[in-house]
Amino acid sequence: MGRLDGKVAIITGSNSGVGAATAKLFAKEGAKVVISARRLPQLEEVAEEIKAAGGEVLVVQTDVSKKEDVENLVAKTVEAYGKIDVLVNNAGVLEAGLKPIDCYEDEDLEWVLGINTKGTLYCTRAVVQEMMKNNSGSIINLDSVAGQFGTGGAAYVTSKAAVVGLTKHTAMRFTGTGIRCNSVNPSTILTPMSKTDPATLNQDMFGQMRKHMNLSVPICMPEDVANILLFLASDESRAITGQIIVSDFGAT
Repeated sequence: MGRLDGKVAIITGSNSGVGAATAKLFAKEGAKVVISARRLPQLEEVAEEIKAAGGEVLVVQTDVSKKEDVENLVAKTVEAYGKIDVLVNNAGVLEAGLKPIDCYEDEDLEWVLGINTKGTLYCTRAVVQEMMKNNSGSIINLDSVAGQFGTGGAAYVTSKAAVVGLTKHTAMRFTGTGIRCNSVNPSTILTPMSKTDPATLNQDMFGQMRKHMNLSVPICMPEDVANILLFLASDESRAITGQIIVSDFGAT
C-alpha cells in the first residue's frame, strides 16, 4: 500500500479490462486517478468502485483520437490536481478478423491508427508539457507483442509498431530530465476487446501466427498487466526508461 502516494495518474481507456484494473490498483496504492474513455456509463461504474474502496478519482469522457478531447483531459486534470505524474496510454482498439497486408480494409486502418497511434501521440504530447514543468513523470504505453513480432492484423500491427518507436523516441528525448517512458507489450489479454468470434478470423493469418506462438501457455489477465504498470509508475523503477517489456508468460 502507498506505492503511489501523492501521485496524479491519467489512465486512458479505463472503462474496462486493463485500464479499469489499473485505475483500481493505482487508487488503492494512493494515487489520485483520472480515468477516461469514450463510453461514460462504464467509466462511472469504475469510478464508483474506486470511491467505494476509499480512492480518489476524476472522470473525464475522452476520445483520444480527437486532439481537443485530449487537451480537455489534461486541462481538467491540472485544474483538479495541479500536476500530472503518470500517464498510462492504454486506450486501444482491435480490428476484426486479423486481416493481413494483402486484404486489410482502409476503414480499419483509419480507425485503428486514429486511436492506437495518433491517440498515444496526442496524449503524450499534451502530458509532457505539464511534466516538463517539474522535470518528473512516468509515461507508460500499453502496446502489444504484435508491434514487435508482426503477430496480428496488418492495421493493428502497424499501429502498435509505431508505439514501440514512439516509446524509444520519448525516452531518448527526455533522458536525464526525470521524465521517462516505457512500454508494456502483452500477448493476448483476457479482456472484452480480445473476445473475438473465431468464425470471423482470417484463418490463413491465424495459421501463420500459430507457427510463431506457443498457444498452450497461460494468457495474461488484466491484473497481471496492471501490476507491471504499477511498478513502472512508481519511483521503484526510476532508473528504467526506453524499455519494451513483454508480458506473455513466454508465449513468444
